[in-house]
Amino acid sequence: MATKRKSASGAAKRTRPISGRKPVRKSAEPPDRGRALAAAIADVALEHKALHVEIIDVRGKVDYSDYVVVMSGRSDRQVNALGRHIEEDLKRLHAARCLGIEGMPSGTWLLMDYGDVIVHIFHEDTRGYYDLETLWMDAARVAVER
Repeated sequence: MATKRKSASGAAKRTRPISGRKPVRKSAEPPDRGRALAAAIADVALEHKALHVEIIDVRGKVDYSDYVVVMSGRSDRQVNALGRHIEEDLKRLHAARCLGIEGMPSGTWLLMDYGDVIVHIFHEDTRGYYDLETLWMDAARVAVER
């Protein structure tokens, strides 16, 4: 309920409600959807026993994505299973659709595109060979809660 008071000119002027509450300010920065999505991907991966999960913040370094999530699986079956679980769980829990998946049948390197987030799921041996993390040595890492 707002109160009215008369100003010097005699016109009624609305003031803030008497309830004592101040208006809520909205933060200037919008929530970082990409970071939240990358964290959700990492959570699903860890839940399904992914190894060496790493989130790399590549904002300002590449123009096709904001975050890269890199992880490993012990076998080609685990690599494919991680990809399926990530795709299904993110669609069900976060309404996030994967824009594209590459490498599903082979199971040595799976790439998933979520727009703001790119996911690389490697077989352990393949990850060591390509060593993608060194491409972004100077990029910030986002902590992954294990």
